[in-house]
Amino acid sequence: MIVKNVEKKEKNLVSFVVEADPQEFESAVNSAYLKNKKNIAVPGFRKGKAPRMVIEGMYGADVFYEDAINDLAPKAFTQGVEQESLHTVGAPTLTNADVGDDKGLVMSFETAVYPEAKLGQYLNLEAERENVDITDAQVDAEMEAIRNRNSRLVTVDRPAKEGDTAVIDFEGFRDGVPFDGGKGDGFSLKLGSGQFVPGFEEQVVGMSAGEEKDLDITFPENYHADLAGAAVVFHVKVQEVKETELPKLDDEFAKDVSEFDTLAEYRASVKENLTKAAETRADEGFRRNLMDKAIANMEVDIPDAMVEEQMDNMVRDFGQNVAMQGMQMEQYLSMLGTDLKTFRESSRPGALIQCKTQVLLSAIAKAEDIQISDEEVDAEYKSMAERYGVEEEVVRKAISVDSVKEELSSNRAADRIYSTGVAVAPAPKAEEAVETEAQPKKARKAAKKSADEAAGEEKPKRARKTTKKESTEEKPAEKDETQGE
Repeated sequence: MIVKNVEKKEKNLVSFVVEADPQEFESAVNSAYLKNKKNIAVPGFRKGKAPRMVIEGMYGADVFYEDAINDLAPKAFTQGVEQESLHTVGAPTLTNADVGDDKGLVMSFETAVYPEAKLGQYLNLEAERENVDITDAQVDAEMEAIRNRNSRLVTVDRPAKEGDTAVIDFEGFRDGVPFDGGKGDGFSLKLGSGQFVPGFEEQVVGMSAGEEKDLDITFPENYHADLAGAAVVFHVKVQEVKETELPKLDDEFAKDVSEFDTLAEYRASVKENLTKAAETRADEGFRRNLMDKAIANMEVDIPDAMVEEQMDNMVRDFGQNVAMQGMQMEQYLSMLGTDLKTFRESSRPGALIQCKTQVLLSAIAKAEDIQISDEEVDAEYKSMAERYGVEEEVVRKAISVDSVKEELSSNRAADRIYSTGVAVAPAPKAEEAVETEAQPKKARKAAKKSADEAAGEEKPKRARKTTKKESTEEKPAEKDETQGE
């Protein structure tokens, strides 16, 4: 086969033509005949025994062309990619396939290639980092959350109210006929949680144990297709009504849920953990802001095929996570009131960002000549084996050396951005800025003068910018004792 007419187009697309000579195409056609003849019935011949010329006489000389082209196309495309050293992304397109008078085959391909990026500034970038200041109110809220997690349900003899848990049997009817998925027995429903469709929980409020009732419900228009906008009736029977009993916040509570002897000690620990978590979130936000700036400073044209491929990867990974929880993807999406097509399309913005990030880090690794040693690769394989709890050989078979090197190279490129980043205080929120600007000019001058006088007319020095290395260095993750107690 001969590769010719290679053309680079806009949006990182490349097209080329591959010609297969008559002998190559004839060989592919004959292979298609041999593969398909057993499925073709011809009068006068046992099934699978009809000669090729007889079948072509009945169905046309081109009866096996499509299968022959499908057989040759991948080989032809691979030859073009290897000959031109193309780094392709996404699925290629066979734009045309013509059989000439000489019975040779001419195939035209179009494929997206990995984009070349023009880097802008990515070192010493300034980015906002949230200030961390855990207030007493936040600690109070976390203590209350811990208290709720350690609560218990107690059966009560009274009508249900919002916040209670009603144990119910229910069955839904549409036009008097039960519908799929509309029945449940002994279901514990926390009233006010929004677990059920709008209007359901509100009508259970006020019911007592042993009481039965028909609830008129109209499903939302954005519910899944079978019941969208449908008017139905749920027959509900309340088995039990339970209220939440909260433990008292005292030293005994602290001893029960923690390693501390007093509530004051436990509260201090909770504040410390909240601070660590907030610092981690601030660091993550700071790094995201740095990455966003580096991406914005880069010039690149991401091909659509690359984004589409990333969208497919994201949907596949999400489906695998859902399957690990024992659910089918379609079933889960139905519960969310959406479908696979809509869900996939919603992933487009995130997929584009991921593609840009990948291209950015690849370009930085190339610009900085980042090299990954064999020892680093071996260490990473060992680390992954320990994380996954499998033998190292299993990981080596599942993940290629090139993939490991690419991942390590990208991580090191990202570290170049993060380690040189400069953290700055967040800009005032809109309402704060408005309040400041609303002050009369004369009053602002007077305030400044008073401050200068109080400081002995000494003007403050310009604050030195703090680098991430100085103020946002990550600490090893520690167990959050406010969780899962």
